[in-house]
Formats: sequence, C-alpha cells, structure tokens
Amino acid sequence: MGMMEHCRIIDLPKHADPRGNLSVIEGGVQVPFDIERVYYLYDVPGGSSRAGHGHVELQQLMIAMSGSFDVIVDDGYERKKFHLNRSYYGLYIPKMMWREVENFSSGGVCLVLASTKFDKADYHYDYDDFAAMVRRRDAAESKP
Repeated sequence: MGMMEHCRIIDLPKHADPRGNLSVIEGGVQVPFDIERVYYLYDVPGGSSRAGHGHVELQQLMIAMSGSFDVIVDDGYERKKFHLNRSYYGLYIPKMMWREVENFSSGGVCLVLASTKFDKADYHYDYDDFAAMVRRRDAAESKP
C-alpha cells in the first residue's frame, strides 16, 4: 500500500578528525538513487514552512546542514514527523510522498539531494488530490 515504510533516516559516514569532520554522500551508495539536482533552503522566517506538496517520481534526501527543522511526510495513508538536527543524518523520502518542512531554527539550513531534475508536472500542491491519486494507483496495482 503506502510508501511510509521506505521513508527512513540514513546515517551518513562521518570521518572524525581534529581539524574538522568530513561526511561523504554518493548517489547509489549512501542514497538509493542517482543525484540529479541539489538545492538548499535557508533564511526561512520564523513560523514559516516550506514544501507543502507531493511528488510522484521524485526521491529526496534532506539533511540539516545547520540548525534544525521538522519534516512531515505523508504517503496518503499515514503521516510521520522527523526532527532533523545533525549534518550526518539524512531523511530519505521515496517517490509518491507528500512532504512539509517546518519549525526551522534560527540559521537552519536544509540541504536537499534530488533524484530528478526539476519537473513542474511532478509537483502536486493539493493534498486531497494527491492522496486520491495514491489510492487510485494502489487500487490499480492490486487488481489481478
């Protein structure tokens, strides 16, 4: 049915050194997709939220590079909140998921690694329509 079971925190490798730590992210190695796009959210005003949409094909890894924030994911059946506050933890969000990013701390920076280049057609901004699309897809896939 839903994709929530695939949504998870990925512990990124952390190479500790007295001169500073180093973490590495390679597409297909630490993340289960090739990285096609990278962007980041920053200077988010207090009380504001970002995202508020779903994707059919896009997969993402979200990382708190500085500060903290919450990511709410929803597969059309279940909602779950993740608190991100470490640069060596990434939240993997599979395709067919709705996401909202909120509660940014002062100075919070969210780095996003994406599996596809920008495609406006893959963005769905109405939650009820997105959830209905998920259920139609699941019903079609469950037919013999």
